[in-house]
Amino acid sequence: MKPRALSGLFGLLLACASITLAQRPPVEEAWNLLAKGERPEAVRLLYGIIKTDPGNADARLLLGSVLMEEGRRSESLTQLSEAVRLRPDSAQAQNALGEALDAFGETQAARGPFQKAVALNPRFAVAQVNLGLVLLKSGDYSAAAPHLDRAIQVLGQSPDAAYPRYLRAKIYTARGKAERAAADLQQAVSLEPNFAEAWSDLGEARKTLLDNSGALAAFEQAVHFAPNDPVAQSRLGLELLDQRKVGQAIPHLEEAVRLDPQNQSALYSLERALRQAGQPQQADVVQGKLIALLHHRDQAAEEALQAIQLNDQGVALEKAGKLRAALEKYRAALELDPQHVGIRVNFAAALLHLGQWNEGVAELREALRLNPDNLALKKALEEALAHPPRQTP
Repeated sequence: MKPRALSGLFGLLLACASITLAQRPPVEEAWNLLAKGERPEAVRLLYGIIKTDPGNADARLLLGSVLMEEGRRSESLTQLSEAVRLRPDSAQAQNALGEALDAFGETQAARGPFQKAVALNPRFAVAQVNLGLVLLKSGDYSAAAPHLDRAIQVLGQSPDAAYPRYLRAKIYTARGKAERAAADLQQAVSLEPNFAEAWSDLGEARKTLLDNSGALAAFEQAVHFAPNDPVAQSRLGLELLDQRKVGQAIPHLEEAVRLDPQNQSALYSLERALRQAGQPQQADVVQGKLIALLHHRDQAAEEALQAIQLNDQGVALEKAGKLRAALEKYRAALELDPQHVGIRVNFAAALLHLGQWNEGVAELREALRLNPDNLALKKALEEALAHPPRQTP
C-alpha cells in the first residue's frame, strides 16, 4: 500500500499538473478528459498532440503515465523514454520513467532513472522513496536507508511520510531492531490511520517486544482496515490463539484460509485451534488439506529437481555434438518446470542452432517475460532478431 500522494506516476503527475500545464491548453484538455473518466479520448488527443508537436514532453509524460496504468508496457516506455530524452535534467521525467519500469517488473532497470532523479533534486521525496523501495526489494538495505531517511525528513509530519516510515521499519526489523521498527510504524499509523499493512507490521514488532496486548490491538486494526488481507487475518488469528482466545481465533483463521488456500501457516494454526476447541473432525479435514498442500509442494520440488537433471543431461549431449537429443532433454525439462528461465534459454538456443528460428525467438521472448531485468537475455533476443533466416527466392 502507498498513501495517496505516493500512489504512483499518475498521482505524481496530477500533483505537478498545476505547475506545468496552465500554459498548455491541449494537454490541459487531456487532463479534463481523464478527470471525466474518458481515457480513450484522452489517449487519442495526446497522440494527436505528439504527432503535431513531437517535442511536447508534457504530453509524452501524461500519455506514458496513462498507458502505464493500462498495462501497455512498450507504448508507455516509448513515450516516457522520449520525454526523458527531451528533458534529461528533469527529475520528474526521470522518476516517471523509473516508476513505469518498476511497474512493469524491471526493478533493476528502474534504479538508474530514480538515481538520476534524486541527484537532480535531492528534495524530491517521491523519487527518494521510489529509489529506497527498489533498493529494499533487491536486499540492499544499507543503500536504501539514507534515501528513505531523506524522504522522511523532507515530508515531515505529513501523511505522505507514513509510507517511507513503513519501509524504514522493514529495514530495522531485518536488522533485529524491533523497538526502532515499532517506533517508525507507530509514526506511520499516526500519520495515516487506515494504513493496514503498517498496523499489521506494528503488531509483529510489538509481539517481538512481548507487548501482547499492544500486538493484539494492532492486528485488530489491520483486519479492520483490510478484512480481505489473508496475512492480516492469519496474524490476528494466531495472536488470539496464542492468547488462548480459541473461539475468537477460529473465524479469522478460517477467513485467512478462504482468502489464501495455500497459506500453510494459517492451515496449521487453524488445525491447532480446532483441536483445542474440541472439534477433532473439522481439525482432521484441515489437516488433510495441509498434508495435500505439503505433498503438492514436495512433488513440485521433486519435479524441479528432475528438470535440472534433464537440463544437465541436455547440456552434456550438446557438448558432445548431439544437438537434437539435447533439444528433447531440454523440452522434457521445460515440461516439468516451465518457469525455469535457464532451461528455457537452453531450449531456445538449441532451437535457434537447429534453424527453428521462429520457435527459438518465441522461447527467448517468454524467458524475457519471466525475467524482464535480465540484460543478457535482452541482448540474446536482440541478436536473434537481427539475424532472421534468409528467405528462399
